[in-house]
Amino acid sequence: MLLNELLCISKVPPGTKHVDVDLASLPPTTAMAILLYNRWAIRTIVQSSFPVKQVKPGPPQLNVMNQMQQEKELTDNILKVLKEQAADSILVLEGALQLSKDLYVHTIRTLDLLAMEPGMVNGETESSTAGLKISAEEIQCQVCYDLGAIYFQQGSTNAAVHEKAKEMFFKTKELIAKNGSSSLHFTIDEERLAGYCQACGVLTLSSDDTSQQATPYSQIHRCMKSGNYQDIVNIFLEDNLTLSLPVQFRQSVLRELFQKSQQGNDALDEVCFKVCVCNTVCDVLQGRTVDVQFCQLFLKPSKEKIDFLLEVCSKSLNLENASEVLKRKMAAFLKNLCLGLEDLQLVFMISSHELFMKLLKDDERKLLIDQMRKRSPRINLCTKPVASFYDIPASASVNIGQLEHQLILSVDPWRIRQILIELHGMTSERQFWTISNKWEVPNVYGNVILGIKDSLTRDLVYILMAKGLHCCAIKDFVHAKQLFAACLELVTEFSPKLRQVMLNEMLLLDIYTHEAGPGASGERPPSDLISRVRGYLEMRVPDIPLRQVIAEECVAFLLNWCENEYLTMQVPLPLVQTNPYVKLGQLLAATCKELPGPKESRRTAKDLWEVVVQICSVSNQHKRGNDGRVSLIKHRESTLGIMYRSELLSFIKKLREPLVLTTILSLFVKLHNVREDIVNDIAAEHISIWPSSIPNLQSVDFEAVAVTVKELVSYALTINANNHFWLIIQADIYFATNQYSAALHYYLQAGAVCSDFFNKVVPPDVYTDQVIKRMIKCCSLLNCHTQVAILCQFLREVDYKTAFKALQEQNSHDAMDSYYEYIWDVTILEYLTYLHHKRGETDKRQIAIKAIGQTELNASNPEDVLQLAAQRRKKKFLQAMAKLYF
Repeated sequence: MLLNELLCISKVPPGTKHVDVDLASLPPTTAMAILLYNRWAIRTIVQSSFPVKQVKPGPPQLNVMNQMQQEKELTDNILKVLKEQAADSILVLEGALQLSKDLYVHTIRTLDLLAMEPGMVNGETESSTAGLKISAEEIQCQVCYDLGAIYFQQGSTNAAVHEKAKEMFFKTKELIAKNGSSSLHFTIDEERLAGYCQACGVLTLSSDDTSQQATPYSQIHRCMKSGNYQDIVNIFLEDNLTLSLPVQFRQSVLRELFQKSQQGNDALDEVCFKVCVCNTVCDVLQGRTVDVQFCQLFLKPSKEKIDFLLEVCSKSLNLENASEVLKRKMAAFLKNLCLGLEDLQLVFMISSHELFMKLLKDDERKLLIDQMRKRSPRINLCTKPVASFYDIPASASVNIGQLEHQLILSVDPWRIRQILIELHGMTSERQFWTISNKWEVPNVYGNVILGIKDSLTRDLVYILMAKGLHCCAIKDFVHAKQLFAACLELVTEFSPKLRQVMLNEMLLLDIYTHEAGPGASGERPPSDLISRVRGYLEMRVPDIPLRQVIAEECVAFLLNWCENEYLTMQVPLPLVQTNPYVKLGQLLAATCKELPGPKESRRTAKDLWEVVVQICSVSNQHKRGNDGRVSLIKHRESTLGIMYRSELLSFIKKLREPLVLTTILSLFVKLHNVREDIVNDIAAEHISIWPSSIPNLQSVDFEAVAVTVKELVSYALTINANNHFWLIIQADIYFATNQYSAALHYYLQAGAVCSDFFNKVVPPDVYTDQVIKRMIKCCSLLNCHTQVAILCQFLREVDYKTAFKALQEQNSHDAMDSYYEYIWDVTILEYLTYLHHKRGETDKRQIAIKAIGQTELNASNPEDVLQLAAQRRKKKFLQAMAKLYF
């Protein structure tokens, strides 16, 4: 909120994307405000990706949980917006690296002055020195660090980005070394920066790069990539003496090896065991508990395994220099290992080893042998495979932390149940659904689930649903279906309410699965799925907690598959009155169904118009300030409509059907054009069906409408980038905001997509006179005057006045006489000949005479010959323009 205030104070144009603004041309304080906002956005995105240890909550209190859930949803909404705009923020920061001038940031003093004399302190000129001066090098240092951090985060999905991250981080180090680390205006965590640099050095290491070979990290990374796993074992073995590798890194390498082994590489089983042994011995020497993976791998010991284990123990402990504490830890480990073995031959291998003899005294070895002779036979803990979900037995007790870690990672419902049974057998005081802050269940469901009396069932239902929703969010639909199916089986026996909840979530999952799979290629959904969607909308089961997003997705699903007949004629009236998304869907379906239609059919369009206008309306309030003056406050999110504008925009972005998108886009374009101070209208299809006026113009938030139009057309072009009407809307938006080069790009693209790159005639309903006149104005304001003259020929009636005026301009930024071959109007060519003769420009006059002397332009030619000559020149000119502006 404070950054938005700073943007307003610094006169950043409202509704303008920061990426479209040239920072170098802005006043210093304005550029600094944009830079601060986008740096904050990038840092927030990076910070949100770091894991956060959740504070253990006290006894569950529903009102506290509700408040926490609301705060989390608000934070998530902000993060969602920032992530959607991340690409733009990165472009802004990349552009900031090109700045060579110092910037200024407002201080308390300049803000006070700003209230009295805004023009003096807000940087109205390039020479403004209002506020605190920040040097260009300090700005570059901060921006390089932030860009490096976001590049590094993106590297998890695109390894090539690590090179860019490395470049940014090393540049940051150079700038810190140049300016000193004790700068007043920026603070960079140099330890974290060093870690970033080291990680980038490892991740971007090439096969012929030897600069990083001295570090164990780079050696292990190279071994993992090349498949030289034996060297990894040697590195871990050497590190058991130096203990330089963190335990988390060791465990992550082992996990990666286990994953490769489970994918079918049986040769890695031995490597996994050896690395696990190295890690276990390291844990023993550092006083940590033995990992459960070691126990699992050692369930079937062999002579080879014992030999390697003793080798690792011997090489990991330097008996001459080791402290007594380390010796006692190793002795206790070997002693417990002997007690856990059943095969006496394997016990003898350990007890007769040189290391064992040196670590244990004679009386300790004798006592150990006596204990082994007296012990009872070991119980076999192996479990048989089971078929039922409820009959899985708990395994032997292991460390709670290890089990919680497995519980967080697992997406197998059977394994999740087994782990929870073991955890509840070890302690009854914990609420295991709280151990991960990533497990989120909607508030409407949470109240029902937390009301389950049995703690094991409560944990199991909550975790299965949370994991299923998470898998659904990351589009892992296979695991989501497994988790939901297990949860459905579990709740069916004791809660009809939760059973219906799971059926609803499985319906939503099936919609997502179809839309991401067969639906993406245009295949219609099965009739069964459509029936289930209709059944959900018509469902009238009392006291069932419902998520609004399911109704939203169901309505969008029906609109996307043209189920307009059902939405307009068959949907129950009470549902329309109570569900805003159903009402909106019905109005959209009815309007699309009647397009194109007679004037009588505009009644439904008017109903839709009134609903959207109400959503975009704001409530005004007057507030008296401390100075006694009354100011007007506009509440951007009004509750006057059936939903908020942000909710409407979110719903529209679920739509893919072209006619529906065209209709809603046309409505917003018309609403944008209605405002009184509009200078340049935006054109759209079916714009005549909407009302031409609004009774209370002051109530409509036209700034929000303008932003919405931009977002909608950008989204529509992601659905179909070749829709020429949408491209014209995009071009008109750029034209209205004085971005003429971008406007020309989209005007030309609209013509190209509907004419096979101008090899065919552009349809007249695409290049209307209004579009051509706007292209002329764009070229004129870009000082491309020869292009202006040529485009004047494209009008139904050639605009000689504009063409002649443009040709009189001598400061033209285009190819000038090189374009004369594209002119087919003899009058314009004759004027050019006269003009160059008058100016004494002999060479250019000869080019114009050559163009006018072509036989196909002879006025005595038949009309079809003249038309063919004009069309050929149009084609070549527009193709040349496309190459220039694309």
